[in-house]
Amino acid sequence: MKKQFFPYRQQSQPWYYVLTCVIGSLLCPPHLAQADSSAEIAQLRSMVLQLQAQVKDLQKNQKRSHTPLSHPHGGQAQGQAGRYGTPAQSSAGSQEHAPLHASSPQGGELAGPVRINDQPVAPFSVDPAPVDVAQDQQNVKSINLSSSSPTALTQTEVDSLPPIFKIGSVSVKLGGFVDMSNIYRDKNLTAGPATPWGAFPYSGNPNAHASEYRPTAQLSRFSLLIEGKPAKGVTVEAYVESDFGGSGSNSNAVQTNSYVPRMRQAYLAADDRDLGLHFLAGQAWSLTTGYTSTLLRRHEQLPPVVDSNLIPGVTFTRVPQVRFIKDFHRKWWLGLSVETPQATLGFDDSTLDSGGNIPPAMGQTTGPHVIYNSTGTGMLDPEAHYSLDAAPDIVLKGAVDTSVGHYELYGLARWFRTIVVTGGGNGGVGGQAHSHVVFGGGVGGSMAVPLLGGKMQLVGDVLAGKGIGRYGPAQLPDMTLSSTGAPAPLHEIIGSLGLIGHPTDNLLLYTYGGVEAAHRSVYEGADGNYYGYGSPNARLSGCSVMLGTCNAQTQSLASYTMGGWWHLLDGRYGSVMTGVQYTYVRKFAFRGVDDGGNVSRPTANGNTVFVTFRYYPFQN
Repeated sequence: MKKQFFPYRQQSQPWYYVLTCVIGSLLCPPHLAQADSSAEIAQLRSMVLQLQAQVKDLQKNQKRSHTPLSHPHGGQAQGQAGRYGTPAQSSAGSQEHAPLHASSPQGGELAGPVRINDQPVAPFSVDPAPVDVAQDQQNVKSINLSSSSPTALTQTEVDSLPPIFKIGSVSVKLGGFVDMSNIYRDKNLTAGPATPWGAFPYSGNPNAHASEYRPTAQLSRFSLLIEGKPAKGVTVEAYVESDFGGSGSNSNAVQTNSYVPRMRQAYLAADDRDLGLHFLAGQAWSLTTGYTSTLLRRHEQLPPVVDSNLIPGVTFTRVPQVRFIKDFHRKWWLGLSVETPQATLGFDDSTLDSGGNIPPAMGQTTGPHVIYNSTGTGMLDPEAHYSLDAAPDIVLKGAVDTSVGHYELYGLARWFRTIVVTGGGNGGVGGQAHSHVVFGGGVGGSMAVPLLGGKMQLVGDVLAGKGIGRYGPAQLPDMTLSSTGAPAPLHEIIGSLGLIGHPTDNLLLYTYGGVEAAHRSVYEGADGNYYGYGSPNARLSGCSVMLGTCNAQTQSLASYTMGGWWHLLDGRYGSVMTGVQYTYVRKFAFRGVDDGGNVSRPTANGNTVFVTFRYYPFQN
């Protein structure tokens, strides 16, 4: 009986055989690349020659009906099909075939495995050392709690994670966690997971006699890090980090709790390690924030607390900026950052609005009209007010990394502006507008010192100057107004000191103390009262009388915080952590007078507790 390669067809077409060979080639399982591009070219040339030879044989046999394909060297078609995982079948059973041999077109033999320098070359080589990120089984490092500010707690620790996939030569990493925080405060602030530390009410406020419990998942956080290396020692990246701390028009706690994503950080960065140059542009932590080491992004010295507003006394903002860093042998660091400005105002007259008249000074009959902020438009929040900024905030910082710790010193420059309208008729109509710009800023520093062989760290930061209130979590005002309507930056200080311990690899404990304080800045009015911030003759009796009027202004705020984190579960299924934070705050108002003319200084206090659970799906 004659053998037929395709028993279900009595007469096969040449294109069918060619198509079979091509499909079989495509189904060949890929191998790891072992050859360079020259081997790839040789491989493809060999395959083309094989197909050409098969086409010639098929054309010769096309006229022979019911005749099996034959080859001069032992059933080449079956050998080729078998090589690519699609063995030909026959009605008479299987047939053994001799292996293919390398040949030239003139020789008439079909090429077998390609050889270079008499060594076989694996097929389908694409790259000398390809990386299939999606299929690699990479071991992910466990969450590292040994730092004074573990990035798994304060950010997302995305740098230590392997790429999820690649786009060309660019790697893509994902980070983040799902957070469930239970918040208890003994005073009702009607606040989410970012505690407004300066808002704890005095005893005359009914909210001072009610507690609040606020469970929330808003602190769940996700990040994306895209990295590329265009040259040796050069890295470019883009980083985006967000949580659900935003509140939209449909956000509510009655039915859906539909809080919205918000941008925490979004920036591009570039590094040239050989030149020691580093660049950042976008929204990131301010350069005034302390660092655990270096001055590079995602090395910030942030307290490992749960509260999104950190704790009083810690210097920080997250702002759009352009930053340049120069390192000297990775030990000495010099950084310059140009950052988005914004200023807040504190004034005794609670009825004052931007564009209104301030009380006249002694010897005057009418105070000037002062414009100090405007309502947002365009893509800014239409319900928020934005200051009239004259120039960006500028930070110049130097740092050093030593065997006994990391130390920083920096200067901050700020400018404040108001527009004053003098003269004219009612409401300043027909008057003249003048712009008043006043300089402010301060000097600060921070440290991170290892103790007991790294089992503990002592950390601290301080910032002192004029008009620096926005850089503290208590959000004391940056400025008040002088009698002329010009800005009057407040003398302020912000500072904290913390101790972080690591009893075991899976346990982190911390304690912090912090303070923020402002000095009085007032002018004497035509009525004999003082106006500005911290008036000594402000009436404060209502602060201790239920539903009384309280015009107290915060002079200082002190806090104490303690807490810890426990790495509960760890494995290839992810990591689970639980944390606890307790913060006590005491607020002191400027001294004023009561109804009897006696000196009065109201105080308020508050206690906040966080109990948190987090799941880290990417740390597995």
